[in-house]
Formats: sequence, structure tokens, C-alpha cells
Amino acid sequence: MDIHFLLGLIPTLLSGLPLTLELTVFSLLGGGVIALLLNGLRAGSIVGARVADFYVFLFRGSPLLLQIFLIYYAPGQFSFIRHSFVWPFLREPYVCALLALMLNDAAYTSEIIRAGLRAAPRGAIEAAVVGGMSPLTRLRRVILPLAFRQALPAYGIEITGMLKSTSLASVVTLMDVTGIASAEVSQTYRAIEVFLTAAVIYLVLVTLVTYGVQRLEGWLSPTRTPLSARSAA
Repeated sequence: MDIHFLLGLIPTLLSGLPLTLELTVFSLLGGGVIALLLNGLRAGSIVGARVADFYVFLFRGSPLLLQIFLIYYAPGQFSFIRHSFVWPFLREPYVCALLALMLNDAAYTSEIIRAGLRAAPRGAIEAAVVGGMSPLTRLRRVILPLAFRQALPAYGIEITGMLKSTSLASVVTLMDVTGIASAEVSQTYRAIEVFLTAAVIYLVLVTLVTYGVQRLEGWLSPTRTPLSARSAA
């Protein structure tokens, strides 16, 4: 391998890192909000539960790449969309890619939240009821924190999965790390060096995220020894 080429390649690929991280953060935030709404639908009525289940079935059962293509190409096929106020947004590759990532993430995150809520210890919830907490206070101070701790390992996997999934945004001309790597390959025809370097960048990002989630899991663990106790010992 040409070391000089690699040294010049790394800064070039890293220039797409802000877009990769931006897509990851915004897709997780937007997907998280939609996931909460889906779980609200489930709790609201049988019809709402069926709608939420169909949404999850649809987005978990179809490839993310096809979802990006449909959201990017399909709206332009309908004249009423092209003449509506949403068309200036839907014709932008960034908006379409982010929307697809958000909708896809929401399907997975809603199931993670659902499992976390079901795994929340019944005894703690009953104690909150006996203690006289209102339903909203009980949700905010007992149920959601317990559900978050239960769901964190699975959500950590979803974070890393979404980080890697942002690479698919390059198919609609977005110049993230993968998009820049593809452009470099088309110019230099050195696919091995370029894509291996891009893979290492993603590997480092995933490792950092995994480490951060594991540290957060340890900090939230009920068996964690408090700092004051360790100092006293």
C-alpha cells in the first residue's frame, strides 16, 4: 500500500464525518420521538395498537435501502406532491435520507422501548402507586428510568446499527464518509485502500459508541458501588 496516498486519504474521508454523525444523531432523535408516539398509540386503543404494529411490520420487514429509494424517487411521480408545500423538502436528498433513517429507526426503537417497559419491575411500580405518586409522576420518576435501564443494551446495538446504516445515504448523492470514499474510488481506482480506510473509520466510531454505552450501563447498574462508599473503604 502507498503510505503517502493513505495519509492524504484519511483527512479527505474524515471531511465526511460531520455529515455521518449528523445523520446518526438526528435520525436517532427523530426516530425516538416517533417511537414514543407509536407506544402511545399502542396504549391508547386497539386500533392504535394495530396501526403501530403494521408500521413496525412494514419498516422492519423491508430493506432500508429500498425505503430510501422510495422516499427519494416516489414523491416526484405524483403531481399533487410536486405542487404542494412539501415538495421543496422532499426533493432534497438530505431530507429524504434523514426521513428514511428516522422512520426505520422508529420501528426498531419502538420495540426496544416496548420491551423495556414490559421488563420494568412490577414491585417498583406498585411501590410508587402505594406511595401516592400520580400517574405522570410515576411514569417520569419510576417507569421510564427503569425501562431505560432495561432497554439500554438493546438500544446501544440500535445506535451502532444506525451509525453504520447512514452509509446508505451515499446512494442519493450525500457525501458522507461512504459517499466521499465512493467518489475517491471513481477517481483513483484504488478501491482496496479507500474502502478499507473508510471501514476503519466506521470501526473506530462503533468501538467508541459501544464503549460509551457499556460505561453508561455500568453507571446505571443497581449493583454499582457508589463513589462515596469506595472512598470510605
